Amino acid sequence: MSRIHGDFHLGQVLVATGDAYIIDFEGEPSRPLAERRAKASPLRDVAGLLRSFDYALATTLDPKNMAAARVPEEIRRKVLTRLWDGARRAFLDAYYAAVGDLPGLANTDLLDFFLIEKAAYEIGYESANRPTWVPIPLSGLARIVRRLLDTGERSAS
Repeated sequence: MSRIHGDFHLGQVLVATGDAYIIDFEGEPSRPLAERRAKASPLRDVAGLLRSFDYALATTLDPKNMAAARVPEEIRRKVLTRLWDGARRAFLDAYYAAVGDLPGLANTDLLDFFLIEKAAYEIGYESANRPTWVPIPLSGLARIVRRLLDTGERSAS
């Protein structure tokens, strides 16, 4: 357990002069202050950033986005999905390399739990604030569940 960002996503990362700066450490504004100040697993922030990649992919694939409209959908989807997958893998590889064998910081089951928790939170948030964005966390949650079910079936055989 340690202090965490609490609202970590791509919008909280600024890149300038070849360096990355993480900003806005007050945590998720809708959570009680005591909860935002409490120590938690750093994997919560890992889950938050990974979920943020889904939003980046979905908004870039949106045909209403002017930049997206210039490239045929099939090519755009293929390139962006590879970029999304590569970004996720690069982030996780760097995270796991940094934490090494520190206890609890490379627990993939706990990360999966936080990914499900974050996607469920996002479904509620989007329902209340941006209903047209609900498919983003719903598809993310479905993808997580499919992966877990596929993994479970393979380990049971």
